[in-house]
Amino acid sequence: MVLLYVFGAVALINCAYYLLFSKFSFLKPTEKVVSVKHPVSLIVCAKNEAENLKKHIPLWQQQDYPEYQIILINDASIDDTLEVMESFAESDPRIQIVNVKNNEAFWGNKKYALTLGLKRSGNTRLIFTDADCYPASNKWLESMATKFTDQKQLLLGYGAYEKQPGLLNKLIRFETLMTAVQYFSYAEAGTPYMGVGRNLAYTSTLYYENNGFMSHIKVPSGDDDLFVNEAATKDNVEICVEPEAFTYSIPKKKFSSWIKQKKRHYSTAKLYKTTHRFLLGAYYLFNLLFWLLGAATLFTEFWILGLVIIFIRLAFQHLIIGYAAKKLKEQDLIPFILFFELFLIFSQLSIFISNRGEKNSRWK
Repeated sequence: MVLLYVFGAVALINCAYYLLFSKFSFLKPTEKVVSVKHPVSLIVCAKNEAENLKKHIPLWQQQDYPEYQIILINDASIDDTLEVMESFAESDPRIQIVNVKNNEAFWGNKKYALTLGLKRSGNTRLIFTDADCYPASNKWLESMATKFTDQKQLLLGYGAYEKQPGLLNKLIRFETLMTAVQYFSYAEAGTPYMGVGRNLAYTSTLYYENNGFMSHIKVPSGDDDLFVNEAATKDNVEICVEPEAFTYSIPKKKFSSWIKQKKRHYSTAKLYKTTHRFLLGAYYLFNLLFWLLGAATLFTEFWILGLVIIFIRLAFQHLIIGYAAKKLKEQDLIPFILFFELFLIFSQLSIFISNRGEKNSRWK
């Protein structure tokens, strides 16, 4: 009977987290307010991205926004990245190129390259994406830029992955969905903790007030989430989740490549603020405990009550995450929630164990 009580308590804590996530899932769309369209700078850091740039620069050039510049940062590429940038810059004065050569102190460090790009910007409002990302529409810049106000200086967008055939594609998109649900929900609850560089914006004022990336400049990853974790407050953050403001990337094709990417991403979480580490760690821990205790309960005389608890928790989860999936145009993932949750719980455990004692790899 004690096991059943403990299992029930764990399930309640699980549901409490989903109540938190409902702040995003059931968030009503805000009315678009006509505001002054201030000039913005779109900043893209690229390393060996010649082919992606050929496809994506035209999409950035076609944005329906009155005044913006495109700052393209070549981060010591060894392919034709610089040449591609220069070919577009010849016919478009909005394009500014920053050619970064490896610095002995900051060898292969994306943050060093971004810092040089930021200094080139002629505008206060900065919008970031990656070279392998493309906007969902020509209204992307407008949707993001008009969210800026005197108070809202940091904007979190949704960086989605393309829908492609295969189970791995759905797994990658589900993990991306759940990450977004969490950081959007925490932001709405007044505790913003991260964003993704595929779709992120902030002001140069905020950047310099927080000394840029200096507190974590030697950490190879985290130019997005670590900066947000340090600079975001309950008052200066806004989320932007209009479908026309999404960006899309090509997902990894091999499971091993995706795991390697996730290992790098998860390695920065240990540098988050203590409160955020606790909340995120507790969420994972109670998810793990739910399934372990649930399985154990099914082997007791109270297995029927155990099944009832499992059903109630799963129904609650499907309701909350289902609405979030529809909001982020990921409806096809809803039938796989149970399977992917179980897979992610144990794959994340494996990544956590393997990350212990490992040094972060350089950005490539």
